[in-house]
Amino acid sequence: MNTTPPPRRPARPNWGRRGLLILVPALLAGGWYAWPKLFGTRDPLGGYQFAAVQRGDVEDVVTATGTLQPRDYVDVGAQVSGQLRKIHVEVGDTVKAGDLLAEIDPTVYRARVDASRAQLKNLRAQLKDREAQLTLAQIQLRRQRALMAEDATTKESLQTAEASAQSADAQLEALRAQIEQIESTLRADEANLQYARILSPMAGTVVSITARQGQTLNTNQQAPVVMRIADLSTMTVQTQVSEADVSRLKLGMDAYFTTLGGSGKRWEGKLEKIEPTPTVTNNVVLYNALFDVPNPDGRLMTQMTAQVFFIVAQAQDVLLVPMAALAQGAARAPQAAAPATASNSGAGASRGMGQGRGAGAAASGAPRQGTVKVDDGRGGVTERKVELGVSNRVQAQVLSGLAEGERVVSGLVVGGGNGRPQMTPRL
Repeated sequence: MNTTPPPRRPARPNWGRRGLLILVPALLAGGWYAWPKLFGTRDPLGGYQFAAVQRGDVEDVVTATGTLQPRDYVDVGAQVSGQLRKIHVEVGDTVKAGDLLAEIDPTVYRARVDASRAQLKNLRAQLKDREAQLTLAQIQLRRQRALMAEDATTKESLQTAEASAQSADAQLEALRAQIEQIESTLRADEANLQYARILSPMAGTVVSITARQGQTLNTNQQAPVVMRIADLSTMTVQTQVSEADVSRLKLGMDAYFTTLGGSGKRWEGKLEKIEPTPTVTNNVVLYNALFDVPNPDGRLMTQMTAQVFFIVAQAQDVLLVPMAALAQGAARAPQAAAPATASNSGAGASRGMGQGRGAGAAASGAPRQGTVKVDDGRGGVTERKVELGVSNRVQAQVLSGLAEGERVVSGLVVGGGNGRPQMTPRL
């Protein structure tokens, strides 16, 4: 009798419940996607982003990074060698011209002055002796001449008296020359003694001290700098402009800058100098452009970093359109634009700032032409020609072709079908 059990058949998968779990979400997603296309209404403007034409200010600027330096400053050095015995000021102190800044040990220079004065006294005493000898020689000469007139002396005695008088006079002149030489040496020694007291050559603020008290200064090799004094009431902005932008700069053009942590405050000035010799950094040619700004409250400090804007052209209270609207109108702004400063009546709005060579930089006097897409108010868009003035990378001035408040296409809605009208669900 065969007791072997029959082979077991493999269990069939339960596709009913699992299939429902997969099929139902797929049907819901497909329905959500197909519903607007099958049963929705068309929104012809749904694929566009719009921006309103508004009034505001626009600037075409050249941007650069710079640093702040005092316009007037002096590096105070030591004119004599010696140990720096005392420094009387600290960094940040305000000084006047002639104030005592530091002292060098004057022992050696005072000794030289005393020696020169003693030598001068000795020579002056010798001068009196020589003057007495000259007087005696002149008396003896007159006596010999009187005796010779009466034929009471010899000619040889007269000649000896004349030679003695001339010798005494010559020795007196040589002694006077020595006295003048020692007086000159004494003046130099007294000056060196005064140089041991370092005085401020100008009024200003002590911005740095490079020497230390007790340090030995040696002026034989180079003039050691002890400290720097600067007048911080006027600062110079030193900026570096690339060779691509330096041709757009003109002397006298308006400029302004902001500083880190300056809370957006703008300091304004006018371009005063463009140095002709460039500096080359990593194969980048940069030219130095400088201008001064007043600093009455002392908020600007040495070596501050400044973000500088040179105003090539500007327009205030004018109609503005985004540059993206010109791109959507298939008319990107060229590199030249009108340089004039335009102004109209009305309240100002926002200010646009470009960087470097803004699109449509103001260069020629003729207005530029552009094309924008405008909401026609009937559910569609139309292309329109416009005249443009000052512009930068953000926005452009509209001279004609648009009115305030009109809506222009500034972009396409993400997922909006590349500008094709969208379907709005009908609920």
